[in-house]
Amino acid sequence: MKRKMLAGIIVLALIGTGYYFTTGKTEATQAQTSVPQPPPVEVTVFTIAPQQTILTRDLSGRTSSYQVAEIRPQVTGIIVDRLFTEGSFVKAGQQLYQIDSASYEAVHASNIAYLRKAEANLKAVEPKAERYRKLVEVGGVSRQNYDDILATLEQARADVAVAKAAVVSSRINLDYTKVFAPISGRIGKSAVTKGALVTANQADALAIVQNLSKVYVDVNQSSAELMKLRKQMTSGNNTGSIKAELILKGEKDPYELKGEVQFSDISVDEGTGMVQLRILFPNPDGYLLPGLFVKARVPQAQLENAILVPQQSVVRSAGGATIVWVVGDDNVVNTRPVEVSRALGDKWLIRSGLQAGDKVIVAGLQKIKPGAKVTPVEISTSASDNRIE
Repeated sequence: MKRKMLAGIIVLALIGTGYYFTTGKTEATQAQTSVPQPPPVEVTVFTIAPQQTILTRDLSGRTSSYQVAEIRPQVTGIIVDRLFTEGSFVKAGQQLYQIDSASYEAVHASNIAYLRKAEANLKAVEPKAERYRKLVEVGGVSRQNYDDILATLEQARADVAVAKAAVVSSRINLDYTKVFAPISGRIGKSAVTKGALVTANQADALAIVQNLSKVYVDVNQSSAELMKLRKQMTSGNNTGSIKAELILKGEKDPYELKGEVQFSDISVDEGTGMVQLRILFPNPDGYLLPGLFVKARVPQAQLENAILVPQQSVVRSAGGATIVWVVGDDNVVNTRPVEVSRALGDKWLIRSGLQAGDKVIVAGLQKIKPGAKVTPVEISTSASDNRIE
């Protein structure tokens, strides 16, 4: 009786734990509980839309002045005055220096006197020659005397011409004692002071005036790329003018004014195959100074249907391949291999692997796996940022 009661208690205990005996064998059952499925993960997607893109290249170079004038004296003398402030803006025709003019005034006065003397002599010879002409016709004077007076007349005229040229020359030298600015621009320091002796056409400049309303940037580019650039300038509806941007050292944003690419005075270096390219940038406020090390962002090609994706959407697989996560029409995600070409700011230029309308996941990659269902949320990116460096 005790054994039967003990067996019953054991059976009840085993049934309570999920185990029971049947036909002499032991089987176990696990209580099943229904687990609710989690909702689809929300991810941020970017829809591919091909756009026109300009490929550019950053070329290093230095700035130089649009116009440079080295001020040199054209006569010899002592500097008696300096008429400008160093570092100031001077206008074309403004007087910069005054050279002692006393000796040049004396020479000019002497030449004027010689001219008057020659003119007076000519006035005396001309009527005499006219009288001899009439007399020789009637035999009043010999033919030899008439020829002599004609020669004297021509000599008097030549003396007047020489005297006039001497007056003009001395007037020029006298004017050269005033040294003027040939161009408008900013003038640098003066190499001489009051009392200094200067000589005509000396090697050292008195001062330098630079026109900084525009600046040149000279860069080097391969001849092959230059040929493509020139072809682009003359193809299609292009007006023949290519604009370039200027990147200043230490500044994040490009210079606000764009420059124009020029092709004057270019030649190919036979050793390197490089060509010097000149770009002209406006500089109305004088912000750009000559000699700055800069980079010019020059267009190289134009793509009509470029595919761009945010850089954070491109990842590498375990094998090292570049992939993106794409959301299908049924909101199921899968990976897709892509070929990346170049960077465009915060985007990648995709050479192959994507097409218009594909939805690429930008954010939420850590929460998904292949075949997972997601809830896509669209983002927009600026289509104006379409230049590739």
